Amino acid sequence: MTAFSVHRLLAIFVKEFQQMMRDRLTFAMAIGVPILQLVLFGYAINTDPKGLPTVLVSTDSGPMSRSVSAALQNTGYFRIVHTTTREQDGAAWIESGDAQFMVVIPDDFSKALIRGEHPAVLVEADATDPSASGNAIASLGGVAAQALAHELSGALAPRNGGAAPFEWRIHRRYNPEGLSRYNIVPGLIGTILTMTMVMLTGLAMTRERERGTMENLLATPVRPFEVMAGKILPYVVIGYIQLLVILAAAELLFAVPMEGSMVLLLAMIGVFMLANLAVGFTFSTLAKNQLQAMQMTFFFFLPSMLLSGFMFPFRGMPQWAQHIGEVLPLTHFLRIVRGIMLKGHDALQVLPELWPLLAFLVVAGAVALKRYRQTLD
Repeated sequence: MTAFSVHRLLAIFVKEFQQMMRDRLTFAMAIGVPILQLVLFGYAINTDPKGLPTVLVSTDSGPMSRSVSAALQNTGYFRIVHTTTREQDGAAWIESGDAQFMVVIPDDFSKALIRGEHPAVLVEADATDPSASGNAIASLGGVAAQALAHELSGALAPRNGGAAPFEWRIHRRYNPEGLSRYNIVPGLIGTILTMTMVMLTGLAMTRERERGTMENLLATPVRPFEVMAGKILPYVVIGYIQLLVILAAAELLFAVPMEGSMVLLLAMIGVFMLANLAVGFTFSTLAKNQLQAMQMTFFFFLPSMLLSGFMFPFRGMPQWAQHIGEVLPLTHFLRIVRGIMLKGHDALQVLPELWPLLAFLVVAGAVALKRYRQTLD
């Protein structure tokens, strides 16, 4: 046996490094993924969202009511986006997801305080994502004690004793106990389907090339769309099997409610799966081997998981991250599935999130079909 040779080791090192540099996509992924993680975790992720959209319901136009509204906004957690006198209007904002909170100040709020009573202000929160509203609710204690310090002075100073002059009544809608599983389990439907649909389809065409069967497929009279649909549809069946498993676990193990239509949910999941499968098929036409297809899948899955609102509150991210998140199909699907399961949304209510999914499906499908035609050429 010959002695260890640094020269031979160096030769193998140079050869392997040159081979790695020839695979530009793999090298780019090795550099790009850590950079992407640093940017997303360093700048986009925020577990303490502020400026949450809030609807104010009040018919009391007195200075005390205005002081409570100003004090809420001064906390930084509440941003008044709409003011109304009808509680039904505020409830509609909560149900549609356009507002995180609804604050209802009673009609006789100012009079009750002057009489020395202890009125209650109702705060309704969209608790489908408890982490998005938890810190904001916790900040209300200080608001009650300080909001009316200026108004309750002079002759009204006795009304501003040791205890807060009014109380908050918190109502967590759709998730009264603030259980995180009500948010996570529906979200798992989208994240699991995203990972498996993109990954499995991404390996479809690259597997054909690696096994040497691509030439046989190209020799057949099958049209590009037929090949694309034939390779995608089996994974749709797999996706629905995964869905049934997750829904069974949600019902039997986690007691997650199902307020809406199961038929509507199944239809929306079908659109979502097709959108992800089109992405996976595009990756399969771009990748030269299965390793590259897996790397592309991870590069797509990472921002989908972090910027969609699954792991971290969507409203806590900066605007540029929210704009990226709005492009991703998982963002809209999470709103759809949580709306159907927890809020009982119907077809009209999911439409604002459905059309971005359909647009993404059309664009991704067109790119996948074009890339496949170029592969044939």
